Amino acid sequence: MTDLSARIKPAAMTIDGHSPGLALRSLVIGLTAFLTVVDLFATQAILPSLARHYGVTPAAMGFAVNASTFGMAMASLVVGFFSPHIDRRTGILLSLTLLAIPTSLLAIAPNLAVFTALRVAQGLCMASAFALMLAHLGEQCSATDAGGAFAAYITGNVASNLVGRLISAAVADGLGLAWNFYFFATLNLAGAVLVYFTVKHVPLMHATAAAGSPLAATIAHWRNRRLRAAYGIGFCILFAFIGTFTFVNFALVQPPLSLGMMDLGLVYLVFLPSVVTTLLAGKVAARLGTQPTIWGSLAVAGLGLPLMLMPHLGEVLAGMVLVGIGTFFAQAAATGFVGQAAAETAASPAGRISPVTSAAAWSVRPCSGDCSTAPAGSPVSPVSAWLLWQQPCSPSP
Repeated sequence: MTDLSARIKPAAMTIDGHSPGLALRSLVIGLTAFLTVVDLFATQAILPSLARHYGVTPAAMGFAVNASTFGMAMASLVVGFFSPHIDRRTGILLSLTLLAIPTSLLAIAPNLAVFTALRVAQGLCMASAFALMLAHLGEQCSATDAGGAFAAYITGNVASNLVGRLISAAVADGLGLAWNFYFFATLNLAGAVLVYFTVKHVPLMHATAAAGSPLAATIAHWRNRRLRAAYGIGFCILFAFIGTFTFVNFALVQPPLSLGMMDLGLVYLVFLPSVVTTLLAGKVAARLGTQPTIWGSLAVAGLGLPLMLMPHLGEVLAGMVLVGIGTFFAQAAATGFVGQAAAETAASPAGRISPVTSAAAWSVRPCSGDCSTAPAGSPVSPVSAWLLWQQPCSPSP
């Protein structure tokens, strides 16, 4: 199988500057991302059913489901500080294997409090695997291939939005809520198996890690104006995304739209265009620059928000397509930008910046999930784009 741990050297490049087998590597990277975070998004497709099952309000259920991101924020910070001492392969394998435990227990959660705690536990495992994989890619990919690798990983994230929600709706509708969680626990274990065969052990980069303490590296990152702007953008993008799609779940099942469970799952085919467009983010950012790419992406997402308030299904679906394309494209561009900016920061071991950035972004999502009475973040696009626009940025290569 494809070895994601094989460092790409300039001598191995083809004439266009990219490594051989890049398409296959991108596929495996994307599939790994899909199996890592599929639990995060899939549960949103059954939010109305969960609210009825536990007899709680949409806001309470939305908060409980999105509580996983509290765990993700905490785990990202811990991994960020200790990443120089964590073997990437072992950490990812252990995280994905342990993830199956809280996922399975969700099937028998007796009340909302237990459900929320298990979602937090899921977040701890998901973020650990996610952050360590980003760190691994940052360390093992060449500067030329890094943008494409990160875009592939974000594309797998996008695919988990689409396929995960479809599967969740179908399994819950046909077999019930409990079997839905058992199925996704199986997917978690499948992710561990994939990592076992595709991520080989790589010696830790001790020389680089010794350049500075984790605290010094974190302070250096926060002193970098461009990185601070990227943190703000990640925060705003995910706030807008999770708030918007938490709201739309309940809007779609209520009059005048009144969709059923399976229809609600099929609605998330709106993410299909995003799976294709997000793969292009690295190339577009390299050609146009990060700032124009994020400006344009968030403008597209902003155009979709008013459509999601319309009473007709076609208009709502069009708005969801635009928001999905724009937010994921911007997320991929911002992720690639962070990797480049971190590499230029003093006392910045490769890979550590990604967990820190993840913590800044993940921590907002439970709050935005609680804002389920209206699409969140309509003013977010211009604000976050302005943040990056104000930062001095070296021209794209």
